[in-house]
Amino acid sequence: MRAPAPAKINLALVVGPLRDDGKHEVLTVLQRVGLSDRIDLEPAPATSVEGFPDDTLVRDALRLLAERTHTTSGWRARIEKKIPAAAGLGGGSSDAAAALRLANTTLHPPLEPQALHDVAAQLGSDVPFFLYDGPQLASGNGSTLEPLDLPQDFFVVLVLPNDAAKTSTEAVYAAFDARDGAKDWDERRATFAVALDAVRRPRDLVALPLNDLAASPVSERLRELGAFRADVSGAGPAVYGLFHHEQHAKSAKRALRGVGRTWLTAPAWYG
Repeated sequence: MRAPAPAKINLALVVGPLRDDGKHEVLTVLQRVGLSDRIDLEPAPATSVEGFPDDTLVRDALRLLAERTHTTSGWRARIEKKIPAAAGLGGGSSDAAAALRLANTTLHPPLEPQALHDVAAQLGSDVPFFLYDGPQLASGNGSTLEPLDLPQDFFVVLVLPNDAAKTSTEAVYAAFDARDGAKDWDERRATFAVALDAVRRPRDLVALPLNDLAASPVSERLRELGAFRADVSGAGPAVYGLFHHEQHAKSAKRALRGVGRTWLTAPAWYG
């Protein structure tokens, strides 16, 4: 069995105070894009994962699924990586979700969708997103999802800057707390809700709040090159730019070759 494991971008990321579970309140718009890993999986006597030595999430996902379903055998998984690791594009989470979906189809009976969601949420707050089609509004700790009807007719340039050092997600949130980033959470949450409700066309995405956790000068460069919206995805360091026209997106991609690794892609509806 085989499935794509697409990357995601955060079209907005509004962060609030710490929750009782030690995670932060978030509101974020999660959008798949066409850049994708690939997962191959088959039943096996014991679980093994090949193709990406740094993997932890796929192995953990299959282990949790076996525990949840009292399965004594396992699965052999192979990861073909295209999404850069630790870039804010959700590659590891998407790989885990794809492995969960494939492995679940081999079970008799398979887990119901909510039970599979619960397994995914144990792995990370954005893993459940990749179990569902279309863009989603994530809230709470990031694992509560609500489908969104958003425009999908635009092009996406992704940039992973050469000089960007990946800071751990924990460190990014610690810096957010140190600068009192959660201040005015209720007001910022309300502003976000109004802007999201008004999105009808791609250019309406401009009104969504920018990333509360990270910023990059590459965002400004993308806007100079014609992006109608540009921002850091997740905790970074990857940056995206949204373009109305493919030719403008191609030109921007060429212009940024010296800045870092670049990809031209588009919204994707499902994995």
